[in-house]
Amino acid sequence: MRGRRCSPTHRRRSSGSASRRWSHAETAAFLAIRADLDHSFLSTKRNKALWEAASARLHALGFARTPDQCKSKWKNLVTRFKGTEGAAAVAAAGTDQMQGGQVGGAAARGSSSSFPFHDELRRIFDARVERARALERKKVKGKDPDDDHDGGGDGDEDDEEEADQQVDEEDDGASGDTTRAGSKKRRRKAAAAARRTGSTGGVEGEVEAMLREFMRRQIEMEERWMEAAEAREAERRAREEEWRTAMVALGEERLALVRRWREREDAWRARAEEREERRHQLVAALLAKLGAGDASA
Repeated sequence: MRGRRCSPTHRRRSSGSASRRWSHAETAAFLAIRADLDHSFLSTKRNKALWEAASARLHALGFARTPDQCKSKWKNLVTRFKGTEGAAAVAAAGTDQMQGGQVGGAAARGSSSSFPFHDELRRIFDARVERARALERKKVKGKDPDDDHDGGGDGDEDDEEEADQQVDEEDDGASGDTTRAGSKKRRRKAAAAARRTGSTGGVEGEVEAMLREFMRRQIEMEERWMEAAEAREAERRAREEEWRTAMVALGEERLALVRRWREREDAWRARAEEREERRHQLVAALLAKLGAGDASA
């Protein structure tokens, strides 16, 4: 019916659902916190503590959100970002073929404007790519953390590379043969790669030795546990056998007591029957005498 007023319960529910919505300022603050913790999210598999930290930071800023709400909000934002990225890529590809890419940029800007937090998420993912590239460059330059603990291995490689460069310069000045210099550079790179491979192999050997030591200790612990379990089982069996022996002895003693009681009972009954028989004989003799006296009288 038109003109029907909403009940107070309905109004309270609608206002409660509206209060659970994320405001623009709250979402922006959440994305700033998530960007600050992004490296930690990528370096660990269990993110429960990180979501709790994000929730605590939001609480400190005056936004009451649970860790589960933060996690759900991040998933929704990433889904919307991927959707706008896909739409922008399709629009840019189609318009680039028709108008040289000018309209494609406008389409990308239009798709990003439909999602107001597109630029924040783009910066987060660009930072991820930049960190991955920096890590790759460190690996290429031989600046791995394992190499820093080798005791000056990088300095030796730099000295060898400088000596090789001097030899290359002398050979180039004498002969001017660029092919020979290129081959020497390739040999130098191959030698550096071989040294890095050797260091990696050493690390793998150490890891394998640690794993073997761990497995050996595990086997020793299992053997000790089995020995302790067998000892406990033997002690249990000994106690059980002792208990059974004691119970058999108690049973035999009980049977002996019952046997003696029955023997005493039989002897008492025999004596009672004997007394009863004597009593009958005495009564019969007395009656016989009384009968004889009466007859003589």
